[in-house]
Amino acid sequence: MSKLVEINEKIEKAVVEGYKKIEDGVVGGYKKIEEGAVEGFQKVSDKFIEKLFTKENETVEEAKERLAGLSKKEEESEEN
Repeated sequence: MSKLVEINEKIEKAVVEGYKKIEDGVVGGYKKIEEGAVEGFQKVSDKFIEKLFTKENETVEEAKERLAGLSKKEEESEEN
């Protein structure tokens, strides 16, 4: 019986290792896709802000900060 238990444990270990490899591959692939999507969205967002909202000699980051400030002011005025 002990030989059967040893073989069963080896099979169990192999299955768990295989599952872990598959899991790591799937999670790694998902993270790459997610990072690519977020990066792509950020590039598109930055281009929109650059073309539509930046003032002369203003960077995209400065425009984002300015727009965020305007948004806060609007929210505060709506609350009052």
